[in-house]
Amino acid sequence: MSPAGGTVGNIDGIDIGVIVAYFVIVIGFGIWASLKNRGSVGGYFLAGRSMHFILIGASLFSSNIGSGHFIGLAGSGASSGIGIAAFELNAIFVLMILGWFFVPVYVASGVFTMPEYILKRFGGQRIRIYLSVLALLLSIFTKIAADLYAGALFITLAIGWNIYLAIVVLLAIAAIFTITGGLTAVMWTDFIQTIIMIIGAVYLMIVSFIKVGGFEPVSRRYMDAIPNTTIFYRMAVPNNYSYKDCGFPPDTSFHFFRPPDDPGLPWPGIIFGLTISSVWYWCSDQVIVQRALSAKDFSHAKAGCVLAGYLKFLPLWIIILPGMISRILFTDEIACADPNLCEEICGSRAGCTNIAYPTLVIRLMPVGARGLMLAVMLSALMSSLTSVFNSSSTIFTMDIWRQFRKNSNEMELMVVGRVFVLIMVGLSIAWIPIVQNFSELFNYIQSVTSYLSPPICAVYVLAIFWKRANEFGAFWGLMIGLVIGIIRFAWESAYTQVICGLEGEDKRPSIIKDVHYLYFGMLLFGIVFIIVIVLSLLTKPIPDKHLHRLTFWDRFSEAERVDLDRSDDTKSHEAKEPTSPPEDEDEDVPCWRKGVNWICGIEKHPEMILTAEEKKAQERKQTSLEEVPIYRKLCNINAIMLMSFALFLWGFFA
Repeated sequence: MSPAGGTVGNIDGIDIGVIVAYFVIVIGFGIWASLKNRGSVGGYFLAGRSMHFILIGASLFSSNIGSGHFIGLAGSGASSGIGIAAFELNAIFVLMILGWFFVPVYVASGVFTMPEYILKRFGGQRIRIYLSVLALLLSIFTKIAADLYAGALFITLAIGWNIYLAIVVLLAIAAIFTITGGLTAVMWTDFIQTIIMIIGAVYLMIVSFIKVGGFEPVSRRYMDAIPNTTIFYRMAVPNNYSYKDCGFPPDTSFHFFRPPDDPGLPWPGIIFGLTISSVWYWCSDQVIVQRALSAKDFSHAKAGCVLAGYLKFLPLWIIILPGMISRILFTDEIACADPNLCEEICGSRAGCTNIAYPTLVIRLMPVGARGLMLAVMLSALMSSLTSVFNSSSTIFTMDIWRQFRKNSNEMELMVVGRVFVLIMVGLSIAWIPIVQNFSELFNYIQSVTSYLSPPICAVYVLAIFWKRANEFGAFWGLMIGLVIGIIRFAWESAYTQVICGLEGEDKRPSIIKDVHYLYFGMLLFGIVFIIVIVLSLLTKPIPDKHLHRLTFWDRFSEAERVDLDRSDDTKSHEAKEPTSPPEDEDEDVPCWRKGVNWICGIEKHPEMILTAEEKKAQERKQTSLEEVPIYRKLCNINAIMLMSFALFLWGFFA
C-alpha cells in the first residue's frame, strides 16, 4: 500500500516524539479544563453553558474539519479541482442562518438536545425517538466511520501499521478522552487543535506552493497532470480506448459553477441541494448546535458562528489546493487510472486520490515537521471523533435512555453516556470496509447525507418558521422521506462502483446514474415539505399556549408555555431533574471505587439549595436573548462582511 517512491511508510523517531508530546499536552490540558464541569449532567453535556465565542467558533470549525476533510477535500481537489470548495463557502451562509434564526429559538426554548426541541415543539415521543436514532446512525455511517478510515489511512501510509490496528489505537484515545472529559474538555482541546491544525496546514501549503512555483503554475500544470499509463494506452489504442476519460482533470477544474449535467458538482445542486444538507448539518445536528448552546450568552453564540464562518475560508487554500498540487507532483500515483496499478499503489481499485494529502506530507516535509503534520491530522481526527462521541452520548442518554428509565439518577446517566461511547466504537469499526470501497471519501459522506437528511431539514425548517406544522404531519413526512431515502441508498449500494477503464460500461438504471445525489436531496426535501404542510392543514393545529418561544416569530414571548410533553395524566421525564446519586460514606468507599467515580464524573459537590425564585432567575438567564447593543452591532457588521467576501469568491471562481 505504499506509493512507488519508497518514502511513504517511514517516519523518523523525532516525528514519533512530536506526536507523543502532542497527545500528552493536549489530553492533559483537556482533563484539567474539564474539572470544573465534570460532576453534573449540564456540565458534562453543555459545558455549564459558560463558553466564550472564541472557543465556540474554534470548536465549530474543528468539529467539522476532521481528518475526513483533510483526506476527502484534498482527494476531491486532486480528482476534479477547486469545485469542492463550494461546500465550504456554502457553509458560511448557513452558519449565519444558524446564529441568527435557529439558535435564538433553541436558546429561548431552553433545550439540551435537538430531539428535545422537537419533543417540545410537536409533543409525543415518536418523532423524538426517530430523530435520535437516525442522528446516531448518521453519526456512525457518515462521521465516525469516515473519519476513522481517513485517520487510519494516514497512519497506515506514514507509519506502516495495519489499518485496523491504527483504528483501534485512535478509537481508544478518543473514547478515553471523551469518557473522562465531557464537553468542556472537548471544546478546550478543540481550541488548541484548531491552532495546531491551521499552523501546520498553512506551513504545508506554503511549502507546496514554493515547490510548484506559485498559484499561476498550479492552474497551468494541474490540467497537464495526466498519468503515464493514460498517455500510453491512448497512443496504443487511439480508436478503441476504454480509458478515454480516465486520468484527465475535468475542463471545469477551476470553476465553482459547473454545467447542470456535470457528474460531480452540477451548479443547481450546489446552490439548492447542498444548502438543504447544510441546513440539516449546521442548524439541526446535535454535534454542531451543542457548541452554540454552550455559549455564556446569545451574543457569544452568534459571534462563535461568525468566527467559524471566517475560518471556513481556509480549507480552499490549506487543503484543496495542496491536494491539487499533490496531483501535479506525484501524478502517476495520485491520478492513477489503471485499476490494477491503483490497487498496487494504495489498495483501492477505484483510485488513489484519497492519499493526496498524506503523500504530500510524507514527501515534502522535513523531519519533525512531518510529525507535526501527523499530529495535525490526528488532532483533526480526535477533535471530530470526540465531538461526535460526546454529542451522540448526549442524545442517547437524554433522549432515549431516559424514555425507558424515567427515574434514573445522575450517576446512572453519567455511566450510561460513557458506556454508549464504547458501543459506538464497535459499530463504527464494523462499517469501515464499506467506506473503503469509495474512491472519493467526501462524495461518500455527502451522498449518504443527501439520502437521509432532507426530511429532517424540512421538518426543522417548518417547525421553526411555520406555527401551523403539527406532530401528525411531521411524523408521516419523516416516515415517507425515510422510506424514499433508504430505497435510493440501498438501490445504489447494490451496484458496485464503476471503475474507469477496465470494469466495462455503467449498467446502473438511469434514476441512479443520471440523478445526482444533490438533485435527489432537492427532490426529497420538496416531497417531505409538501407532505408535512398538507397533512398538518388536514389535521388539528397545536394550540398557541404550547408554542410560546418555540418558533422564530414568538421567540421573545414572555407568556408561560404549557409543554406538550407534560400532560396531566403522565409526566414526561423532561419535567424531572435527574436525582442525585446516593451518598456513600467516604470512609467506606474503597480506592478503586473512588477512581471509577472520578473517571465517570460521579463526584460529590457542595449541595446548592435554590429557592423557587432563584431557580426562575437562573432559568431566565439561560434562556435570555438579550444583547449588549454594541455586541449586537459588531456581530451584524461582521456577518455582512463575511457574506460579502464569500460572494466575491463565488463570483471570482464562478
